[in-house]
Amino acid sequence: MRRAEELAGSGGLPAFVYDLGALREHVAAIRKALTGGPELFYAAKANPDAEILKTVAPYVDGIEVASGGELKHVRAVLPKARLAFGGPGKTDEELALAVREAERVHVESPHELSRLARIGRDVDVLLRVNLAGERKGVALAMSGPFGMDPEAIEACHEILAGAPWVRLRGIHAHLASGLEAEALVRQSEEILQWARPWLEKTGCTQNPEFNLGGGMAVDYTDPHRRFDWTTYGRQIAALAQPGEILRIEPGRAVTVYAGWYVTQVLDVKKAHGQWYAVLRGGTHHIRTPVTKNHNQPFTVLPRGEQGPAVNGAEVTLVGQLCTPKDVFARQVPVDRIAVGDVVAFSMAGAYAWNISHHDFLMHPKPGFHYLSG
Repeated sequence: MRRAEELAGSGGLPAFVYDLGALREHVAAIRKALTGGPELFYAAKANPDAEILKTVAPYVDGIEVASGGELKHVRAVLPKARLAFGGPGKTDEELALAVREAERVHVESPHELSRLARIGRDVDVLLRVNLAGERKGVALAMSGPFGMDPEAIEACHEILAGAPWVRLRGIHAHLASGLEAEALVRQSEEILQWARPWLEKTGCTQNPEFNLGGGMAVDYTDPHRRFDWTTYGRQIAALAQPGEILRIEPGRAVTVYAGWYVTQVLDVKKAHGQWYAVLRGGTHHIRTPVTKNHNQPFTVLPRGEQGPAVNGAEVTLVGQLCTPKDVFARQVPVDRIAVGDVVAFSMAGAYAWNISHHDFLMHPKPGFHYLSG
């Protein structure tokens, strides 16, 4: 909050502020909770900021990337990191890059496997399966474009048999996101029950690998509530059979709490009985509340002494974009908000700047600042 005040005083808003000390403490606690359990890969798609990557690197076993651009970026920041390359729609150039640079390639379809085989170089792969099943209540279910259903994956047997340089190491399955610890463990049990006999049929029995994905719940309505890593780590470790390698690849649940998007109130007005606060910046900087359809949690730091204000009312916080969808939070009760106040949105450390449409209306880019802790 002190840093937010400093940035406001210097005219340096909007800005992202990343608390690297808090991130280090959080990911270290995750690592401790997983002791004796699965390998931990960080999903760079959540936030590939170089300082974020450097902070998490000592506590993770590797980095999961989902494009050639991510792979090159992560390799430049972390030259020695173990990399897993996943995601649908890989180009030939990306497959070739993955063969050279990635420890594991997550294959999404029989066609992709055939293209990978045609490269003719040794490569270690996990086949991604997309299992049908009960997914009610999840924040996000992985649908058809992701992986292969149990019927389609059968076509991989013949391809693998004809390309011994493509070495099958195991199965990848990320089925849904937004699950609490016990539900995520049950999903992992479902994956393992399907994957173990399938791999046995292929002869992949030497230290088979099972990437169980991510999807740990993050509660934007309560920034202090965290996923139960201790329970999850203990129960996942108990699922592994001798010789098996289990792996997970969380992203949002690792970095989301370490970031703030800090901005300032430009206008306060009432329209059709509703109060609005118009803020500098917008969802072209932090698209999270639009994609998740939620109210981004925030704190108001009073600075406005002159100009419009409202006390004790429900207020909708919006940005500067020419679209009614540019909303940070809808009808949230506030004690007071005024022109000039600083608004600090918490839980902005994942899927914020890096998924936003930066150049819409060509507003200035935000600043980036780091607290070392």
